[in-house]
Amino acid sequence: MFESCLKKQELIIKEFNLCINQEDRYRRLISLGKEQDCLLPEMKDDHHLVPGCQSRMYLHSTFKDGLVFFQAESDALISAGLAVLLMRVYSGETPETILKCPPTYLEVLGINTSLTPSRANGLSNIMLRMKQEALKYLMASTKP
Repeated sequence: MFESCLKKQELIIKEFNLCINQEDRYRRLISLGKEQDCLLPEMKDDHHLVPGCQSRMYLHSTFKDGLVFFQAESDALISAGLAVLLMRVYSGETPETILKCPPTYLEVLGINTSLTPSRANGLSNIMLRMKQEALKYLMASTKP
């Protein structure tokens, strides 16, 4: 059921395994942050703001053809990189997959353990918001 989600996680693990040390992984994370979306000004409001992040993180979602797509923007490159890591796996997936497929790749890569507590909290909050958005779309799509 989660084949595409798991495959995307495996690709990220392979990508990060090319990093020779933790410092190299941080550089890769910052590089990912530079790939972040530039959201439209109307998407940068309190409704799209992810609470609990050290920096200002905005997350926007859309639902098309049964799939959820995410866009995010942050004013900090590491936070943006963390959002990109999550979006690479969960954007373009069904709400059910987003809700049920755990981000085990973050543990495999040691991402959670290498972050400051406030950044780890922010990462958890981004994932929580993605799940909330997925649940919202799931509930809307199952209404009679």
